[in-house]
Parts: sequence; structure tokens; C-alpha cells
Amino acid sequence: EIGVGPEFLVWLTDPKLNGGGALMDFGCYGANLITWLMQGQRPTSVTAVTQHMKPDVYPKVEDEATIILTYPAMQGIIQASWNWPFSRKDMEVYGQTGYIQTIDGTDMRLRLDKGKAETLTAPQQAAPYNDPFAYLAAVVNGSVQVKPTDLSSLENNMIVMEILGAAKRSAEMKKTVMLK
Repeated sequence: EIGVGPEFLVWLTDPKLNGGGALMDFGCYGANLITWLMQGQRPTSVTAVTQHMKPDVYPKVEDEATIILTYPAMQGIIQASWNWPFSRKDMEVYGQTGYIQTIDGTDMRLRLDKGKAETLTAPQQAAPYNDPFAYLAAVVNGSVQVKPTDLSSLENNMIVMEILGAAKRSAEMKKTVMLK
């Protein structure tokens, strides 16, 4: 149903092997992007709600999760679902003077102040950043250095795992988890 091979599906839907369903699978993307946007700042609290919308399809893990991250000056909401009728990889960021919304993989809508919204197209990434395997090879061979604030950095992804662990605990306990 979610378009993965049978071997991966067994791993993905096993709470012991993977640690969760939609929360871990899709929650990681939102946590990764928010951590990157926040330049590595950790949230002060994590609140998560999970549901089984299709227990007959996903009997061991949740297929729906909402994660709320709080920071001193902002809030982030991550929606992780295996129940959307089509693939979604979008994001919305709101600030005091405007917003930006992704429309698809390259286009976005930007509105500042009281002006009209305009559509922008992101420029094509230069090699090796335009291909995940070429990027991995470049990191391994040393031609690209990963900075601590990069999306793929260990520092960023350790915070992502802290967020997801707190989200899992929050959903199980049905209360907000404060981070130290």
C-alpha cells in the first residue's frame, strides 16, 4: 500500500526492528528539516499523538502520527502518515512577515508582508548535491565535507533521533516530554 518491497515492509512494520511505523518512517524527515532550519537547536519539548487508522493493514505499528516540537521562539508540527492518497513531501513555514510553502519538489509559493504571493522555482542543484549516491560517494572520498549544520550531518541526525525517541515516549505516555 505504501509502495515498498515486501522485505522492507516486514522491517518497516516491525516495532522491534524499526522502532515504529509512520512516526519513525516519515517523522524523521520533518525532524531532520526542522533541526536544519533551527541550525541544530534542540526543541524544549516534544508532544506526539499516534493512531491506527488501518489496524488490519498495519497491525503492529501506528500509521498516523502528529508531532509538535516547541522551541523558545517557535513551534514545529510534523505530520507523518501512511494514509495519504498520494505521495506528499511538502512543507510550510510561517514567520512574522510572511510565509513560504513548497508546492512540489522544485516549486514554492512565497508571500511577504502584505504583498501578493509569488511562485518561485528552486535552481537545479550542482553535482554531487543533485544525486544522493553521488553525494555519498563525494563524502566518502573526501571531496565534500559535511558541516555539523548539514541535513546529512551526524550532529543533525542525533537530534532527529532524540526527537523521535521523545515522540515515541510522548505517544505511549500520552503526555508532553520535556527535553533537557
